[in-house]
Amino acid sequence: MATPGPTTHMERMSRRTPSPPRRPRGWRWLPWLDHGGRVSALRIAVLIALASPGTVLLAELAAGLMGAEPWKAATREAGTRAAYILLISLAVTPLRFAADWPRAATLRRMVGLGALAYALLHLTLYAGHLAWDWLAVAGEIATRIYLTLGFAVLLGLSVLGWTSTDGWQARLGRRWKRLHRLVYPLAAAAVLHAFLQSRGNANAAVVMAGCWLWLMAWRLLPGRWRAQGVALAVLAPLAAVGTALVEWAWYAAATNLPAGRILAANLDLDLALLAGPRPAQGILVAGLAVALLPALRRGLRRRRPVDSPRPPAQA
Repeated sequence: MATPGPTTHMERMSRRTPSPPRRPRGWRWLPWLDHGGRVSALRIAVLIALASPGTVLLAELAAGLMGAEPWKAATREAGTRAAYILLISLAVTPLRFAADWPRAATLRRMVGLGALAYALLHLTLYAGHLAWDWLAVAGEIATRIYLTLGFAVLLGLSVLGWTSTDGWQARLGRRWKRLHRLVYPLAAAAVLHAFLQSRGNANAAVVMAGCWLWLMAWRLLPGRWRAQGVALAVLAPLAAVGTALVEWAWYAAATNLPAGRILAANLDLDLALLAGPRPAQGILVAGLAVALLPALRRGLRRRRPVDSPRPPAQA
């Protein structure tokens, strides 16, 4: 009989990944319950983190703290939150491998639905900005390219959200994965939407673009490298360079601002200390922080106390 070869890190991770749960029934669908119907502190924390920005946003809107054009400001804030949370949902899988945390996989659906909720809030607040004239909303979406693109992203996320259940996963079979891979181009379209509606300052959109570049580059890594600190450390500067080039290309093509000076600012550390880091610098720091997770994971595992042997049972 042939001796089985050594298992790879990807194989060990796939074995430790929780199997797809059965479709919950009754009250078990509540987001703060795990798949066994038990209250989960982790899911409660994620739910609070997802709901808090929207709650604060609506409270500030109701209190009149959103400036001269409150509905417009609230609409932009909700859209920005939707894009960031969508990117966070894509970061769940890399976090699962880099931190060797299989439970992270159980959170991706919740985070993805959170992105859909903020995208719906984004559209609702935009309708409020237009005095709830839905015909005017439809006209704006049909005639403004960045709104058309944003609405297409919302429709795509709605399809993915509707089919995210275990029942749809079983019904679609292999087609389910192919359908849900559309989240990657949808995230890219959401980033482009953010660029198109930005004015002179596109920092938030550039950060989104840098996150998307890192996430896509991570998925291109060979499976055995996805949890290795060295590979992740190499990925960080590559994503930072890509972010800087995207920023330069945007300002050069879409604005009258000095794109070359903006690109050179990424190398000015004194400016970063005075005015805050540039988007590419932030992507570099974040990428290097992720690269430290495998080493941190191994260090914590070594420090974990080993159970002492139990004394033999008395006859």
